[in-house]
Amino acid sequence: MRRPYRLAIFDFDGTLADTFPWFCSVINDVALRYRFRQIGLAETQALRGLSARALIRELGVPAWKLPFITRHMHDLAARDIGAFALFPGVWEMIRDLHDAGIVLAIVSSNSEANVRHVLGPCASSFRHYACGASMFGKAKRLTAMMQKTGLGRDTIYVGDELRDHDAAKAAGCDFGAVSWGYTRGDVLAAAQPTLIFGHPSHIAKTIWSLHT
Repeated sequence: MRRPYRLAIFDFDGTLADTFPWFCSVINDVALRYRFRQIGLAETQALRGLSARALIRELGVPAWKLPFITRHMHDLAARDIGAFALFPGVWEMIRDLHDAGIVLAIVSSNSEANVRHVLGPCASSFRHYACGASMFGKAKRLTAMMQKTGLGRDTIYVGDELRDHDAAKAAGCDFGAVSWGYTRGDVLAAAQPTLIFGHPSHIAKTIWSLHT
């Protein structure tokens, strides 16, 4: 039987916040600025089936440019912060988990300022933040978070990308995949995550059920 989760760590973009439409609206301008291939509307769904590393190769982005692109995307997100909102049901999910005594945390590539702004009043429900992770640096942040809280064996990381799955595996915690984010649900399912969630309410119900 699966152990009860006492620590639930969340990704932000595509997991808690609906930022994919914004990403699509700015990515081609970023491509022009940093000289990598633009994305055609017709190929969006196909590209959502790729891992982050495969997508970077497909777009021809040199590894040395990634930190500069990431920093620029953070600046754009701060500029357009009013365009972001939590997915329907996320606020209630956060409330229910917090009320149930689950320790909540964020591990994200986005900046903490952006994350807190979009979370709004929900931000205080999260006890720990580890933001600004590099594109492939989440595993170290997860490991540090689990060590800091002392809840490593009872941890689930909830995210929407294959790199989130890889980070959880490297850190030694369970992974809960959400079907509404950047990576297509069928692709995440093929990676065999610990759990698959079809709606934010399923997260609270599943984690709560393990405690009853």
